[in-house]
Amino acid sequence: MEITRIGVVGAGQMGNGIAHVMAIAGYDVLLNDISAEALERAMAAIRKNMERQVSRGKIAQDEMEAALARIVTTQTLTELGKTDLVIEAATEREAVKQAIFDELLPHLEPHTILTSNTSSISITRLASRTDRPEKFMGFHFMNPVPVMQLVELIRGIATDKDTYNACLAVVEKLGKTAASAEDFPAFIVNRILMPMINEAVYTLYEGVGNVKSIDESLKLGANHPMGPLELADFIGLDTCLAIMNVLHDGLADTKYRPCPLLTKYVEAGWLGRKTGRGFYDYRGEVAVPTR
Repeated sequence: MEITRIGVVGAGQMGNGIAHVMAIAGYDVLLNDISAEALERAMAAIRKNMERQVSRGKIAQDEMEAALARIVTTQTLTELGKTDLVIEAATEREAVKQAIFDELLPHLEPHTILTSNTSSISITRLASRTDRPEKFMGFHFMNPVPVMQLVELIRGIATDKDTYNACLAVVEKLGKTAASAEDFPAFIVNRILMPMINEAVYTLYEGVGNVKSIDESLKLGANHPMGPLELADFIGLDTCLAIMNVLHDGLADTKYRPCPLLTKYVEAGWLGRKTGRGFYDYRGEVAVPTR
């Protein structure tokens, strides 16, 4: 099956990044969100990020203009029914994702592949509640999408070979690298990354080190480009907590228990960069540790 039109549900950081790379690769993109303001912000972000690529010689000016022209926005979810591939990139809450699929399913073409950008939720379970489990799979991009090379492809128990191969072909057309992951909680990247971040929060919680010393230790001692607490702020502490809960619930192992301090930050609404405060306070000219 040839994929030419792609629908993206959710115009947040992940959704607009996915729309960006798909348009650059030559796909027609229909970007959906319930909020008109979110769609306006998304298009502004896409233009800004493409302009950065132009300034660095990654793409030409005419390529940017052509790519932007291939992105159409809509607040009507059902308009995505005519696309060949739908990538759901809404918030990391299963009930939200399921509500989106329930609304969209009656309007999909029989051949349309349905995918989720979930970073942790069971693909098999999501697929089982649709009318096309064989045409459903996980399509997990890394953040920021235009920069990161990896895409995790996750097959549910019913996903057929043609669906996997079609999604693999899209990844290859994007010039990215696919990693095939089995459908277990958090897949590959977050199965390894999130417990590390959670352990860094425990290290802070127990007073072993402060925010600055923990991040500096991993950057200088393990050659990480970003400290674990800084990375958590970048990802979003609510997302980190949601993934840790999926790991803890799905694997029933106490080593995945979310740190109480992570829960407290989320309860306070200190979710990281997107809210201005997390393990760092971003409201001034320079980010300052909050502990």
